[in-house]
Amino acid sequence: MTNINRKEFQSFPFHLVDPSPWPILTSFALLIMAVSAVMCFHGFDYGAYLLLLGFGLTVSGMVLWFRDVISEGTYLGNHTHQVRRGLTIGFVLFVVSEVFAFLSVFWAFFHSSLSPDVTLGQTWPPYGVVALDPFAIPLLNTILLLSSGGFITWAHHALIQGGENSRRAAIYGTLLTIIFAILFTGLQYYEYQEAGFTIADSVFGSAFFASTGLHGLHVIVGTIFITVGFIRIISYQLTDGHHNGFEAAILYWHFVDVVWLFLFLSVYYWGGN
Repeated sequence: MTNINRKEFQSFPFHLVDPSPWPILTSFALLIMAVSAVMCFHGFDYGAYLLLLGFGLTVSGMVLWFRDVISEGTYLGNHTHQVRRGLTIGFVLFVVSEVFAFLSVFWAFFHSSLSPDVTLGQTWPPYGVVALDPFAIPLLNTILLLSSGGFITWAHHALIQGGENSRRAAIYGTLLTIIFAILFTGLQYYEYQEAGFTIADSVFGSAFFASTGLHGLHVIVGTIFITVGFIRIISYQLTDGHHNGFEAAILYWHFVDVVWLFLFLSVYYWGGN
């Protein structure tokens, strides 16, 4: 008779994660990146180098953290139905917190633009500030971002259908999304370089760069999420019934799309006229 040690088996469907150094190390990397960004804004020496160091450490922490989570879900079988359900709820709550983060930025913008005081010349945009043309790069970026949302949705439906042909379509759709996201980020950087105002030019410049910069940061993070999903599709790690991480990345990307629409209509179109 085979002796079974019950201590080797758990009687619940939840995953108790092993101790990991990546959360605390990633937190310190984010702290370095935030402090160095402030130093860079204030013209401190080596502020830009510290910012690059913080960014590199943050990306490294994300890669190592993602590696462990992928191993737990793909190879160790720790992501049961209950675990996947908990991950989905947690990510939805994270997106809700992001909604309120952007709400604070929009609040600051409309607080200043709806009733500009005498320091702004009682007009919006303020005197001396030439706003960007909303039908130039911003409109092109809108087309790119909405198109990328369509491509990632196509990839998602193809992955759900299953089969080799559908998997190939999922790869193409995800790849096109990544390409469009990189083009969006490049055009956003070019727009910043060509803008006739800076973040120090009244509350208009502060609100503009704070809102579009925060969104640009989310685009970069979303691009990393989708790139991870792209690599996992190529590596045959995602199936039609097991792709929670990819779905979370898609949800995040659609959130970025919706925020950009509000930015385009309020900050670029309405706020620039």
